Amino acid sequence: VIPSMRSLTAEEYVEAFKSFLDHSTEHQCMDQFNKEEMPNIMAGLGNGKSTINVLGVGSGTGEQDLKMIRILQAAHPGVLIDNEIIEPNTQHVAAYKELVNQAPDLQNVSFIWHQLTSSQYEQQMKEKGAHKKFDFIHMIQMLYRVEDIPNTIKYFHSCLDHHGKLLIIILSDSSGWASLWKKYRHCLPSTDSGHYITSNSVTDVLKRLGVEYHVYEFLSGWDITECFIEGDPVGGHMMDFLTGTKNFLGTAPLGLRQRLQEALCQPECSSKKDGRIIFSNNLSMIVVES
Repeated sequence: VIPSMRSLTAEEYVEAFKSFLDHSTEHQCMDQFNKEEMPNIMAGLGNGKSTINVLGVGSGTGEQDLKMIRILQAAHPGVLIDNEIIEPNTQHVAAYKELVNQAPDLQNVSFIWHQLTSSQYEQQMKEKGAHKKFDFIHMIQMLYRVEDIPNTIKYFHSCLDHHGKLLIIILSDSSGWASLWKKYRHCLPSTDSGHYITSNSVTDVLKRLGVEYHVYEFLSGWDITECFIEGDPVGGHMMDFLTGTKNFLGTAPLGLRQRLQEALCQPECSSKKDGRIIFSNNLSMIVVES
């Protein structure tokens, strides 16, 4: 009997996501953005205040957060940074706290963790009648798990102080994900509870809100060659991440598996390089003005 298909648990997602990071240039792509664009973006924050308030929405394990905090420290030496984090995954929060404990260079930074989803946080703040304003808010690769995307963007944009900036990092419409979700959705199982959203959906919301924004496009790739090697454990994890399904290769009907593997090889999804199959993982960094 073939076990039935089911969605990944939070723990399984962490493991599948790790295999994605290990084989993609996702973080290198963010590093490039940090190096080329972030110092300028950070320099304009705070407007001379002695404390800069930062909010990370769906911060995961914190590596990207801390890189940005360090850029902020370099742009505003001696200024205090008040960093709040919204992250529902217990393991991720623990890993983030551990990173902070091991970092000797964060003396002027305070940390508050809210182990909540973005909508739970929003609800809590509204119930408290809290109106804390932030100079910098970032939502990195997290809108896929949000129920009401337009209202979430609207709410966090409303939390910006004057001269504040909201950074949204999301998959680009030039990525293989966009083609997979638009053209080959029938190849994906219904187990994935995520929302198939790319940069154009975000900019549509921003246009409706009538706010000013700037989009930076960065190329990124994900080596998915192992997805096509029968019985390869790494390929198995990758397919789980791609589909949001536990043991996709072991539980999906053969026809669905073949359709998805075929779709992944299409030129609008992937390219071949030195005999490897590289899935396009291009990112859009959207900087929104207050």
